Amino acid sequence: MDTSDALVKRRPFDLSRLSSWTGDNGIYLTLLGLVIFNAIFTNNFATTVTFWNLLVQVAPIILVALGMAMVIGTGGIDISVGSVMAIASAIVPLTLGWGWPVAVICGLLGGVLVGAFNGFFVAVVGMQPIVATLALLVGGRGLAQVMVGAYLQIIYDKPFLALGRARVLEIPFPVIVAAVMAIIMAFVVNRTTLGRYVQSAGANRRAAYLSGHPVRLTLMSVYMISGFLAGLAGVLATARLAASDPAKIGLLMELDAIAAVVVGGMPLSGGRVSVPKTLAGALFVQVITATFIMNNLSPIWAQVLKGIIIVLAVYIQRRGRRA
Repeated sequence: MDTSDALVKRRPFDLSRLSSWTGDNGIYLTLLGLVIFNAIFTNNFATTVTFWNLLVQVAPIILVALGMAMVIGTGGIDISVGSVMAIASAIVPLTLGWGWPVAVICGLLGGVLVGAFNGFFVAVVGMQPIVATLALLVGGRGLAQVMVGAYLQIIYDKPFLALGRARVLEIPFPVIVAAVMAIIMAFVVNRTTLGRYVQSAGANRRAAYLSGHPVRLTLMSVYMISGFLAGLAGVLATARLAASDPAKIGLLMELDAIAAVVVGGMPLSGGRVSVPKTLAGALFVQVITATFIMNNLSPIWAQVLKGIIIVLAVYIQRRGRRA
């Protein structure tokens, strides 16, 4: 018997499959590499205190990025999210006199109303999303400052402050809220009709419309979801800071949220939403900021780097589609 008959033929190494796998999981590999780099070269990074601080700081980014992912999934964009956080923050001290639950609900409703405003101009009027949300990016923060008289409002209500500082089983409450919302949004994206409508509208809006999908209602819904989550982030940020500061709360949050979604691999053209990759993208963005701060570098350069990362991620996506 020829011994060659007993040899098992090995399949050649498939480089294209490895490249595809790396592309699909690039955000996880990049995040892991950044964490390993910091664990080696950044003092006090690999500590429990740093771990919890990172999660607390990334919680509002996660909330806003989840809403942004839904909007981008339809092929839109919401650059008003930072101003929505400021508006929700401004509403809190104005309504705390009726109790902290009322203040929280009013802050969230404020976010939903702003989202409905954006959604109306995008879905009904047919305005370009970046133009529709630009008005609130510019005017929303000014409105928030007018609401509180352009002054920092210190908050002393202990039950409200607990929303930003309390721990449940040693887990900070904002982290729990972000985790719960991530689970809910993952369910919406993967298990509900709305999730299918969002991705079909982003993939081919005209085809979705001709198929009988409620495209306008879908667009309204995603902008309202984005407003709600940005409002929730604003309320939690206010509780954590123990102050309403509309001039600073949510400032440049739209950049972090867009960066988290794009770095996570979701195309700005829409058609795809991934909650796990959005979470990884948000963590990546926050770790970049922490890297600069913990190494005594100006956080301004972290913002510059995030902008470069957005451009590179979009460029890579375009090259991938052409290939």
